[in-house]
Amino acid sequence: MQYEIINTGGSPAFEDSHALLTQGQAKASTLVIVGNQAGLAFRQLSQPQRYTLILIELGLECLGTHTGESRGQEGSQILGFSRFRLGEAPSTNLVELVRQPQSVESAILTAKALLEAKGLQVSVCADFAGRILNRLIRPYYNGALTRLDEGLASADDLDMTLKLGLGYPEGPITLLERTGLQHHFKATQALFEAYGQSAYAPARRARVAYERAQFASLSASEGPPKKGQS
Repeated sequence: MQYEIINTGGSPAFEDSHALLTQGQAKASTLVIVGNQAGLAFRQLSQPQRYTLILIELGLECLGTHTGESRGQEGSQILGFSRFRLGEAPSTNLVELVRQPQSVESAILTAKALLEAKGLQVSVCADFAGRILNRLIRPYYNGALTRLDEGLASADDLDMTLKLGLGYPEGPITLLERTGLQHHFKATQALFEAYGQSAYAPARRARVAYERAQFASLSASEGPPKKGQS
């Protein structure tokens, strides 16, 4: 399947060697836009109507942020997609394909086939911030962190209980610390701002990790104090 690719760089989930990024061709009827500035690149297209399918890589935001919305009738040949990655862990093969109420069904089928041809597994979802997986797992992680703060059990015992009781391969505390608690903070903060639900309010430990990372980054950029400074 032929498609054009616009890579704005800094994709949160696709390394530059991934087949989706390396196998694009010129003058195709499908356009894939990836990277940190994918939404901006879409809005700068001079003739988006010439494509039968446009795929925009999303962060946690809604597709409607870039396409606009009107009366619950939005939707066209423009779709969003997001490959799931938990913090600093390797990207998974799960891609959430984002549709709107009036999205073109043939575009959805084409997008699904294209992504699956690149070795990805696709779930189709409606246009909600955070989509399926983040909205399901972030309250669970918040709950585990809060129970640790409350002293319900040690981190090791919380992890062991969930591993043995639910069959998880790794406990939530270990998983979040391995992949970066600061990333969990950014995800939950975005969801909390979008929905205002207490389940998404960032757990204290995630906020502390984020603030510590910000402080470390600032300290590194400023360098050590000069002589005579305290």
